[in-house]
Amino acid sequence: MVRGKKVEIVSLLILVIVMAATAATVTYDHRALVIDGKRKILISGSIHYPRSTPEMWPDLIQKSKDGGLDVIETYVFWNGHEPEKNKYNFEGRYDLVKFVKLAAKAGLYVHLRIGPYACAEWNYGGFPVWLHFVPGIKFRTDNEPFKAEMQRFTAKIVDLMKQEKLYASQGGPIILSQIENEYGNIDSAYGAAGKSYMKWSASMALSLDTGVPWNMCQQGDAPDPIINTCNGFYCDQFTPNSNNKPKMWTENWSGWFLGFGEPTPYRPVEDLAFAVARFFQRGGTFQNYYMYHGGTNFERTSGGPLISTSYDYDAPIDEYGLLRQPKWGHLRDLHKAIKLCEDALIATDPEITSLGSNLEAAVYKTSSGSCAAFLANIGTQSDATVTFNGKSYRLPAWSVSILPDCKNVAFNTAKINSATESTAFARQSLKPDGGSSAELGSQWSHIKEPIGISEADALVKPGLLEQINTTADKSDYLWYSLRMDIKGDETFLDEGSKAVLHIQSIGQVVYAFINGKLAGSGNDRTNISLDIPINLVTGKNTIDLLSVTVGLANYGAFFDIIGAGITGPVSLNSAKTGSSMDLSSHQWTYQVGLKGEDTGLGSGDSSEWVSNSPLPTNQPLVWYKTTFDAPSGSEPVAIDFTGTGKGIAWVNGQSIGRYWPTSIARTDGCVGSCNYRGTYRNDKCLKNCGKPSQTLYHVPRSWIKPSGNTLVLLEEMGGDPTKISFATKHTGSNLCLKVSESHPAPVDTWTSDSKFSNRTSPAVLSLKCPVSTQVISSIRFASFGTPTGSCGSFSHGRCNSARSLSVVQKACVGSRSCKVEVSTRVFGEPCHGVVKSLAVEAVCA
Repeated sequence: MVRGKKVEIVSLLILVIVMAATAATVTYDHRALVIDGKRKILISGSIHYPRSTPEMWPDLIQKSKDGGLDVIETYVFWNGHEPEKNKYNFEGRYDLVKFVKLAAKAGLYVHLRIGPYACAEWNYGGFPVWLHFVPGIKFRTDNEPFKAEMQRFTAKIVDLMKQEKLYASQGGPIILSQIENEYGNIDSAYGAAGKSYMKWSASMALSLDTGVPWNMCQQGDAPDPIINTCNGFYCDQFTPNSNNKPKMWTENWSGWFLGFGEPTPYRPVEDLAFAVARFFQRGGTFQNYYMYHGGTNFERTSGGPLISTSYDYDAPIDEYGLLRQPKWGHLRDLHKAIKLCEDALIATDPEITSLGSNLEAAVYKTSSGSCAAFLANIGTQSDATVTFNGKSYRLPAWSVSILPDCKNVAFNTAKINSATESTAFARQSLKPDGGSSAELGSQWSHIKEPIGISEADALVKPGLLEQINTTADKSDYLWYSLRMDIKGDETFLDEGSKAVLHIQSIGQVVYAFINGKLAGSGNDRTNISLDIPINLVTGKNTIDLLSVTVGLANYGAFFDIIGAGITGPVSLNSAKTGSSMDLSSHQWTYQVGLKGEDTGLGSGDSSEWVSNSPLPTNQPLVWYKTTFDAPSGSEPVAIDFTGTGKGIAWVNGQSIGRYWPTSIARTDGCVGSCNYRGTYRNDKCLKNCGKPSQTLYHVPRSWIKPSGNTLVLLEEMGGDPTKISFATKHTGSNLCLKVSESHPAPVDTWTSDSKFSNRTSPAVLSLKCPVSTQVISSIRFASFGTPTGSCGSFSHGRCNSARSLSVVQKACVGSRSCKVEVSTRVFGEPCHGVVKSLAVEAVCA
């Protein structure tokens, strides 16, 4: 371990020396960012360092580079770096310097989006909640207390980057910084003060003298020399606010985020590739995927409210760090095709002409002879044949063909040459520490969380308090407790009827306990209205209401003052007589957080754990603990929380986040197959309707020891921890791909020698087992002709070459990779007059 640490330190020292010797000048003109006097086409991808672990970073960055990225883009998370005022954290998942240096070590640039407002579906938009309590403060407007704090933190980050010589002007990888974030979407709500604040933000950022350009996204009136940039699913129609600024896309949403209670959104790669190609077709030169790797909302970092713990985002690299195929591979091929056009793209503006209805050509042609063209069919219904430069080209609906030499197609966004690689979770039975043959869960211990107030110095106030102002977000939990003395003659306790407890809350979860027993619960993003029949007794009664937040708001005008908790009214009503007693103004007792949080039960170290049998299950507010050995192998690890209700989990003292497998997605909106053609919306392509939004929760491998690991659950809703299981995620054994005769040859076959020739290379189906030790062991399906279906459900069409299976078996079985020409020369002619395809499903072992 010591030797490895020394090697890492020496490596980083060498990197610093190299960077110091390679200081770069970064400017821009109307076409592109200019690095050392040369315009650059830049492909970027977002990876948020706190949403993965330092142990994952090198692999994520290398996979990004292998996918054709030039730049890593990340926000800076103020609340993670300064959880308490003037108390900073730049360690572990928040080691920003290490993350930036690792990108540099891989040969990538960095776009540092300091903000310091992030949004990002991150708790409170990235602002530390203590900021809310600064006297006289108003967020994101011309307010001196806010501007002072914002400038102090922004300068802190810039100074840190300068100290480590991480700006390109110092030899580092940072070529661009961002101030504010999507303020133009909401600045009108702040009036004139918003405009002056925006201008102040730009001026303040420029005064920090980073030596690289600054940008503002979604800010159409960003003052010079700030570059205004675009965010969205499509940015081909975006135009910068000055002819002196390049066309840049800082957020191309590769999918969408998941919310508890919602189905899973995804974005077809054909549409994503179409959007990227259209952007470069129409003059773009910098494009960033938001996200390229989404990661995980560990601890209590998810925002929303009700953003899930998974932040997978349907990104090219999934939450666990595995490639999502064919998305990653198809985009890699797209990037290669765009880079083949770079000389022409950076030299001139495009000449755009119409080729017909919904048909368009963009040509980049230089005096030196470089020529690149993009042919687009933006129609959603019909494929089209167009004539361009005297040649005929077939364009599928909603697609772009890229011609790096203005003659031959290197890539079409709708024609995928990358195989689908399945991923799967393998459940594992884990033995508890000590070598017992029993499975995980047979040796659980527990501690019951007290219902209601357990602190001697609890806060007592008349009326109902808003939650965030009371807890300062130190915990998800706030107890509201009321003691009542019932004499027996109250009108709402008429004989034969129950009282009804009415509770009104502005989110997100409420549990009602009457005399220590759970009477009812409810949840909603912003409006919970409960009417719970309850039994009260003559004499003393206790009403304990537990209000729970599930992430604070992160977006919108004045989001920082959006409240939470039980704001009332709270009343007792008679179902029989209609009489009512308002409890809202009574004397309530408040407790921030749970006793187990205060005593650190998440670490598992307490001496209070009880191991007696039977284990209490399906009861609210119980802490559980067990031990386990590491799952075998090196694949990413998850816990399947099926069988539990809702709560928070820790592994070896590290919070893996909130779990909520009983939060069920709505039943409507999902489609069996999503048509990529046509404008994408975040609700267009959905899956898992009517199912739990999230059952599997990522546990980073680096948090797990070979043996003797501790798992702690705070089960707030009620469940059975013995039903949970561990799983490892692996790339499956199946490879699937369907390639037609009309597909362009793989972009890898395009060489400088062939760039300006008339290329007639046939389509090729390429397969490669994802694991280096695997070979293709068998072919489950092969058909050259008119096969139908998709991966896992291919079937023969009306025509099929009898040679299909034997040709593919001969070419592929026994090898890790293979290439098969998709042509009648290889397979014969099974049917005349139609474009034929080769569909293959192979097994790797």
